[in-house]
Amino acid sequence: MDAGSQRVLQYLTEVEEAAEDVLTIKQQIVDLDMKRNRNREALSALKHDMADTEKVKVCFGNMFLKFPKSKAREMIQTVSSPVDQEQLDKEISDLRRSLKAKVNSLNEMQGNPELRGYNLSPLSAEELKAINSLLRR
Repeated sequence: MDAGSQRVLQYLTEVEEAAEDVLTIKQQIVDLDMKRNRNREALSALKHDMADTEKVKVCFGNMFLKFPKSKAREMIQTVSSPVDQEQLDKEISDLRRSLKAKVNSLNEMQGNPELRGYNLSPLSAEELKAINSLLRR
């Protein structure tokens, strides 16, 4: 191979790796979000008007087991405590931040302009209160 072909191959390899990173991060975000939502769905399903002594089926891996409703709720709450949910939220937000950087890097490699408005972040509660207080004056 001549030097020009080698450079093109190197460039295409780098772009492909950057695109794979973007897709991997997106999939991780989807997986973590699905886990977070499954925990919420399970807890809300157990809040319906059933007697605590009634048994419910709980899926563990690839098998279903019957447990009393109260025991199933306790197990799910142990597995998906608020701390775990907060950890999932933190991991998702960290992945989203790194995704922005990876997408910008990929666009730069491809010669595309940076996405406008992509780096925006929502106002915090304190910032929103400050703006509301200024608007009331």
